[in-house]
Amino acid sequence: MAASRPGVDHVWFRRYPPTVPKELDIPSRLIPEVIEDAVRRWGDKAALVYYGARWTYRRLWEESGHFAAALARDGVGPGDRVALYLPNCPAYPVALLGTLRLGAIVVQVSPLYLGQDLSHLLKDSTPKALVTLEILYPNVDHVRSEYSVPVLYVARLREFYPFWTRPFVNLVLRRQGRTTTFPRGDRSVRPWTWTVRLRGTPPAFHGDPATTVAVLQYTGGTTGVPKAAMLSHRNLVANLMQINSWNTRRTPGEETILAVLPFFHIYALTVALLAGLAEGATIVVQTRPDVPEMLKLIDRYAPTQFPGVPALYQAFLRLPGIETHRIRSIKFCCSGSAPLPVEVARRFEELTGGTLIEGYGLSETSPVTHVNPTEGERRPGSIGLPLPNTDQRVVDVETGTRVLAVGEVGELDVHGPQVMLGYYHQPEETALVLRDGWFRTGDIARIDADGFAFIVDRKKDIVNVGGLKVYPREVEEVLYQHPSVAEAAAIGVPDPELGEVVRAFVVPKSGTRPSEPELIAFVKERIAHYKAPRSIEFRTTLPRSGVQKVLRRVLKDEASAAPAPPGPVGSTTNPGR
Repeated sequence: MAASRPGVDHVWFRRYPPTVPKELDIPSRLIPEVIEDAVRRWGDKAALVYYGARWTYRRLWEESGHFAAALARDGVGPGDRVALYLPNCPAYPVALLGTLRLGAIVVQVSPLYLGQDLSHLLKDSTPKALVTLEILYPNVDHVRSEYSVPVLYVARLREFYPFWTRPFVNLVLRRQGRTTTFPRGDRSVRPWTWTVRLRGTPPAFHGDPATTVAVLQYTGGTTGVPKAAMLSHRNLVANLMQINSWNTRRTPGEETILAVLPFFHIYALTVALLAGLAEGATIVVQTRPDVPEMLKLIDRYAPTQFPGVPALYQAFLRLPGIETHRIRSIKFCCSGSAPLPVEVARRFEELTGGTLIEGYGLSETSPVTHVNPTEGERRPGSIGLPLPNTDQRVVDVETGTRVLAVGEVGELDVHGPQVMLGYYHQPEETALVLRDGWFRTGDIARIDADGFAFIVDRKKDIVNVGGLKVYPREVEEVLYQHPSVAEAAAIGVPDPELGEVVRAFVVPKSGTRPSEPELIAFVKERIAHYKAPRSIEFRTTLPRSGVQKVLRRVLKDEASAAPAPPGPVGSTTNPGR
């Protein structure tokens, strides 16, 4: 199957909505150039809304320029890395655009990371600067012996709220056990407010969008060891154009997008933020996906678009009295990161009157490659059709070289302008997944006669916790650090709310009797909480192959045949807690 080009007539084109082009002319432009066009066109319109505070497109552009100038003064230049260790808040898009305007590279860091997770990403990416909040600063300080970032830009969360609500922000944070003390005496720290208000002109940057890396997006790929997908400016510009061309229900300059998903995730970065800013949308920013709070934002701002994940839509539908809220303002939603149950989509559309379609993508593809049509037939269980300029094929799992026929099951490959440049300083890993421009997704799929793709299984052992990926190996390595653990294995088990959660199997060392709460707490102290097991089963042995490899598939089969053990006290539907 040839790479996508003008004149090629793929079978799936016949299922495209009539107004969606088969091919897009992807401009050779940097992301800031695309956003600057929106600033010229919608300068006085609200680009960001954050709990009542507003940033116009012009203010967003000005503050990002001041931040870029500050980076330059602190020795950051083109190609240097700037880590964004932030939850959703206005500092994120300002720092993102400022970094890109300088020609530097954004390093995506989950605000849920601490300890080993955080230090690994910092040591791997070696950022010259890091942007964070005062509530997260202690986590950065804690790993300084592993890697010390030269310059830290630290904001107070309260400064992004309207002034009349700021006193209450610190009160709530302290009740949550968060620090609200701004770091003093640390010469590497720059206060955020001073940074974005100190006027300065950023140095002009003119790079090749096709080869200039914009974002390092960390993913475990096929091995479970985090590595950074290098996404170029062209990758991201192409994908935001592909997404917007597919969304036939949008009106440029008139959309309001509820950004509930975290921007550190590539799905939210592209679908909720960049695609919206490129077309003059107002982005309503929510710090974390709390559903009752989300409904208050819906009632106040009447969003027209609501990108989400199945767990979020399920939680949305379970709320009593949901139909009394302004949910019928929502006209378009795209679900990704996990399979979308057909009944959830049906019920959501029934309540809102909007369209909820399932899509598919990966960190390595910026991320979207497939989406179900917004008009015409949507096939239940399918991830949809390839976006414009995107090709697909299914190849044999063993060699990855033999293209399979319609309906045959094999590994899904994709080809398009959104496919990454490769993994950062990991050529061997890159060679495993990129061949002649085709990206090997690692997912097992089939393609029907009309071009609809269906994911059948996973080649990887990734556990998908509400759209957040967990790799069994990293959980097992933490468990092995406990003095009472002799052997450990982790798998994903079904969960009605999150899709999957982690279950661990532990063989204790002779003479020890570790408890389930003890081990779960031990893991939570070292990696993100959503990665911790929800349940632990103690065993005397683990099933192994002839070469002594733990057989996770046997454990999964046994787990599916047995009643699920109760989760620990304090389990929550929020994977970030």
